Formats: sequence, structure tokens, C-alpha cells
Amino acid sequence: MSALLNVAGLNAWYGESHILHGVDLHVNEGEMICILGRNGMGKTTTLRSIMGILRKRTGSITFAGSDMMTMPLHKTARAGLGFVPEERGIFASLSVQENLMLPPVVAKGGMSVDEIYALFPNLHERRNSPGTKLSGGEQQMLAMARILRTGARCLLLDEPTEGLAPVIIQNIGTVLGELKKRGMTVVLVEQNFRFASKVADRFYLMDHGQMTAEFPVGQLPANMDMLNRELGV
Repeated sequence: MSALLNVAGLNAWYGESHILHGVDLHVNEGEMICILGRNGMGKTTTLRSIMGILRKRTGSITFAGSDMMTMPLHKTARAGLGFVPEERGIFASLSVQENLMLPPVVAKGGMSVDEIYALFPNLHERRNSPGTKLSGGEQQMLAMARILRTGARCLLLDEPTEGLAPVIIQNIGTVLGELKKRGMTVVLVEQNFRFASKVADRFYLMDHGQMTAEFPVGQLPANMDMLNRELGV
């Protein structure tokens, strides 16, 4: 596998607050990595910095050979990055179908609406429902589906299981498993490492704006004591 996304020495700030302190990570083509860490450690800031939403940053970010540090924000999506924020950003007054039709197709390989409905049967059932009538789990599915329509090569997912019922979490795990089979590259931010262990290939542990550990999923059992201690679970 070739590295699709490389982050080196990434520092980032919100105003005068220095949040990221030299973050290094890489993601191979078709790989799913998971960034673990307690709240406030810089996980979301890492995704926002990679996407280019947070502009006060230094270091290096390359994606598919392109320098993302100098790329204007409006061109980031066309480079092949797709971001699903924790707040989901569903258009409440629009139906599921209308939400799906909004995003532009920025590259080949984006899923058709029929493919989306096959992957997310719940959305097909609710296709005429407005965003205000969707459950939290359905909103999360719609937020993911909307990005998959664009043709993005790499999906940045921020806390997709936060606050969701176990049956919905299981459904999202099934979807992520299907995306892996399709060769999608995914950067997952998640606190539920038991959920992530079923889909992720590799883990990073983040603490106070730095990556403090990295290991493949096969080494998860050996790192459980450390994760329980660091994550406070």
C-alpha cells in the first residue's frame, strides 16, 4: 500500500491557544485508521486542520501528492477529502433525498443515490422525511452518505457513534466494513475503541495535542491496559 495522506510536524492554533504540538500520522491507500483520545486532546482539531477548515497551522500535510497546506479551502473537497463533522450539518428543512442531491460530484467513483440507499436502507425508508424528523442515528447515516456521493477518496469521520443506540452503532460498523471492502480510505476519530477495533487497521493515541502511541489492530489486546488508563474507561 502507498501512503495517501501524510501529516508531519503539524501545529495548530485557535486564536492564541496552541492545540496541536507536532502531530505526525500517515494513512495508506485503502486503510482505516482510528485516532483515540479523551475529549479536548486535539482529535477534532487534527481533522479540521487536515481538511483546511482550521487555517492557523504549520507543518506539512500532503494528500495524493498534493500540498494541502497551501491549497485553498474551496479546493480541498475536489482534491478528494471528505469531512463528516460530529455535528453532522444536516439541512433540517430538506428531505433525505434533497440532502443527498445537494453535494456536487467532485470526482469519479461517487455513489449513486440507489447505491446509497442499498448501503443505508433506513435512509431509503425515510427518503421523503425532513431532517428535523430524523433520529440522531439517521442523521449520522445521512451525513456520511452525503459525502460518499461526492466521490471523495478519503473520509474524515469525527465521533460517528457519539450518543447513538447500540443497534445504530452496529449499523454504522457494518457500513464502515462495506466501505473498507470498496477500498475507501478512512480517518476515524472515536473514543469507543471496542467499536473501532472491528473496523480499524491501525490506531493512534492522542494526548495533549500529540500522538503518543501507534499500533496495528493485532496489538490491541496488548495495549488494553494502557488504553483503559489513558482513556479513563
